[in-house]
Amino acid sequence: MMHETSTSLSPTEVLDRAKAFFAERDPNRAAFVEHEGPSYATFRGQGGEELTVAVFEAGSATRVRASTLLFDQTIGRFFTTLPAAGGDHT
Repeated sequence: MMHETSTSLSPTEVLDRAKAFFAERDPNRAAFVEHEGPSYATFRGQGGEELTVAVFEAGSATRVRASTLLFDQTIGRFFTTLPAAGGDHT
């Protein structure tokens, strides 16, 4: 499933937060960086399940897209930790 939100953080800040957030979950929900670049990070978790977070600038905000088959709830929790862009709730 694809998830998307906007935040006031920079793309680098979002990816840094994602790496810390997903590594700190309980062992059944943790995911660790497998590949990364300036605008994305791919994680592997339970049973080899993949989670991808991509970021790109969109005006004064940063768009964040995440996709997974297993970590939907965890992505939702991660998104709640990001400050909304321009005070909007996503």
